Amino acid sequence: MTCGIVLAAALLLSDPNVALAAVEPAAVGGAPVSIASEPLFADIVAQSSALRNIVSRQIETGSAARDDFGDSEQFALVRRGATSLAALNMQGHLILAERGTDGDLRCILRGIAEDIPVKLDAVEQASSPEARALALSELAYLLNDNVEVITAPPQPEA
Repeated sequence: MTCGIVLAAALLLSDPNVALAAVEPAAVGGAPVSIASEPLFADIVAQSSALRNIVSRQIETGSAARDDFGDSEQFALVRRGATSLAALNMQGHLILAERGTDGDLRCILRGIAEDIPVKLDAVEQASSPEARALALSELAYLLNDNVEVITAPPQPEA
């Protein structure tokens, strides 16, 4: 029996993780986990932030007021980036669905994936600078929403 106590003490002292495991609180089963640090979702946040900044700059500088803005290379770059972002959002939706996640985030990602092309078309088809500014503003809001829903702390399901 004395050998067992000595062996247990030696193991306890030799591996600091054993001692730390006893001190740290146990993980709570069913606690929501943030996905913001996962590569796909971190990429969505980075791309959405970058596009939001570009769109906001276009609004601020008035470059979108030009009649040919919908056909410009500037807008073509936004369209390519946003189309890629929409695909990533749909991929995120599918990943969460595959995991069996039945939360709002899964549905929001799908909604954003479906709304991005609609907002892009609204910018391109706007018949006046005011309508174009409104469409760009709605696109910027959607891109901001994309960042916030992923980076928001997870909430337990009700």
